[in-house]
Amino acid sequence: MTIPEDPLHITLSIAAVERDTGIGKDTLRVWERRYGFPMPGRDANDERSYPMAQVQQLRVIKRLMDQGHRPGRVVAQPMAVLQQLSRAEASVQAGSEAQVTQEHAELQAYLTLLQSQDAEGIRLALHQALSTMGLQGFITDVVAPLTYLIGETWAQGDLAVHQEHLYTECISTLMRQAIAAIPSAAQTTAPKVLLTTFPQEVHGLGLLMVESLLALQGCRCVSLGTQTPVRDIAQAALAHQVDVVALSFSASMKPNHVVDGLAELNALLPNDVAVWAGGSASALRRRQIERVLVLSDLASISEAVDQHRRTPKSDANKAALVLAA
Repeated sequence: MTIPEDPLHITLSIAAVERDTGIGKDTLRVWERRYGFPMPGRDANDERSYPMAQVQQLRVIKRLMDQGHRPGRVVAQPMAVLQQLSRAEASVQAGSEAQVTQEHAELQAYLTLLQSQDAEGIRLALHQALSTMGLQGFITDVVAPLTYLIGETWAQGDLAVHQEHLYTECISTLMRQAIAAIPSAAQTTAPKVLLTTFPQEVHGLGLLMVESLLALQGCRCVSLGTQTPVRDIAQAALAHQVDVVALSFSASMKPNHVVDGLAELNALLPNDVAVWAGGSASALRRRQIERVLVLSDLASISEAVDQHRRTPKSDANKAALVLAA
C-alpha cells in the first residue's frame, strides 16, 4: 500500500501557482522583491519552487485583493492576520451577529460533510434542503451563502480542490434538474435571456442561480454555459432573438477583461438588447462602467425583470445590471 504524500510537503512551480491562485508570474516575482513574500525555494533546475503553505497564503491574499485590499497592506502579513481579515470581510457581508451565528451553524453542517468526504451525505442533505425550501429559497438561503463560505474556506487552505469540485457538481446537478422540472408552459413571457460568461470566466454556478430565478419568473432562458467568446455571444443573441444577455463574473476576473469585454459586447449588440452582468468581480463595483447599473443581490433580479417588462422595447437601453451571484 502506498502512503499518500503529505500535501504540505508538496511544492509547485511558478506556472502551477499562477494557475492555482490566479496571481500572475510577474506579480509573484515583484512581490518577492518588494515585500519578501512569497519566498520560494529552488528545484534541481534552479527554478522557483513554492511550498503549499505559501500557496495557501497566496489564495487568501488574492481573495482579499478581490475584495478591495491593496497588495501593500496584505502581501507581507502573516497567515493569522490574513485569516482574521478574511473572517471580518465574511462577517460584514453576512449581516448581524445573531443571524451570522445561526446561518453559519446551518451552513457548517454542509461544509463538515464535504470535508469528511461524505459525497452521498452532502448530496442527500442538499436535495432535502431543495425539497423543503423550494428552488428560490434554496438558492437565496443555501446556495449563495454556502458558495461564498466554501470559497472562503478553500482560500484559507481548509478545503481541498476536489472537495470544492464535488460541491460544485452536486449543486449544479440539483439546479439543472430543478430548472428542467419547471413546466415549459410557465416559461413563455419576456424577457428571453441568453446566459453565458466571457472566455476568461470558468465558474458557472452564478449563471445557474440566475437562470433558476429567471425561469421561476417565467422568463425564457438560453444557456451557452461558460467561456463564450464575445463575438459569439453577440451572434448567439441575434440568432436566438433574445431580449437580454446575462453574464456572470466571479471575483477572479481581471478588471480589464470585465470592462473591455462589456464595451466590446455593447458595441456588437443592437440597442434593444439589454446586457445584465452579475457576480463579485471587483471591476463592477470599483468603477462606473458606461450604461451599467449595479444591483446588490440576487433579490434584485426580480426588480430587473419587472422593470424590463414595464419598459417599451423601443425605449430599452443597454444597461448592464449587476446581479450578485
